[in-house]
Amino acid sequence: MKIAISGKGGVGKTTLCALMARELSKQGRRVLAIDADPNGNLAEAVGYDEEKSGRIEPLIEKKALIEERTGAKPGSTGSYFVLNPKVDDLVERFSVEVNGLRLMVTGELKEALGGCYCPENALLRSFLRHLMVERDEWVILDMEAGFEHLTRGTAESVSILLVVVEPGLRAMKTAEKITSLARQLHIQKVGYIINKVHSEGQNRRIADRLGQDTIWAMMPFDFQALEADLSGTSPYEQCPDMREAARELIGKLQREQGQEV
Repeated sequence: MKIAISGKGGVGKTTLCALMARELSKQGRRVLAIDADPNGNLAEAVGYDEEKSGRIEPLIEKKALIEERTGAKPGSTGSYFVLNPKVDDLVERFSVEVNGLRLMVTGELKEALGGCYCPENALLRSFLRHLMVERDEWVILDMEAGFEHLTRGTAESVSILLVVVEPGLRAMKTAEKITSLARQLHIQKVGYIINKVHSEGQNRRIADRLGQDTIWAMMPFDFQALEADLSGTSPYEQCPDMREAARELIGKLQREQGQEV
């Protein structure tokens, strides 16, 4: 199953991605977590120790690899290069193992879908397409904030798009824009995840605007998630209520896709 997680900045996309990836790994599933957010910290959220193991270099920054696979130097424009470079070995070469799952950092595309192509984009687009179509595992993408990834066409092959929403009008408006773009890209299944909810009243107000049947899960507000973020550790061990909500969401996703729970 291929899942993209999106939403306004700061709503908790990375936390949800980390909780789902860790829970799936605990259940014995093969999981590949992809940090596609240019400001992301998914590595820390799933338990990667950067101080001990070093920074994970994003795929988009591997200049020698980009030139090798595309035939052009990164940053070059107006030159000939391979639009569909070889990418099927990149997970095995550049992902790292963390708590039973594989983690990879891609970085961001350089310009919008309608702009000029460049070698970096060619490699990254081919890689993301490979993840969505050819990999046989759970792939979870922590996308950049907002909806640029949809206008760039990087989420068009996902099985399910989860849009994280926190109590707030701006978050709900962003979620509605993301949903509209997802429909234009023919993403068949889109669900809202309400996060940081303090009360049932907040839950109802969001449901009244977005539609109760579009809400797939509600994540409770948890001070321990803030503590985990401050300490640079995974929320999976520290937030049992959020962990249980993620477990229930995974069950729903499996039923939606006709898989065994």
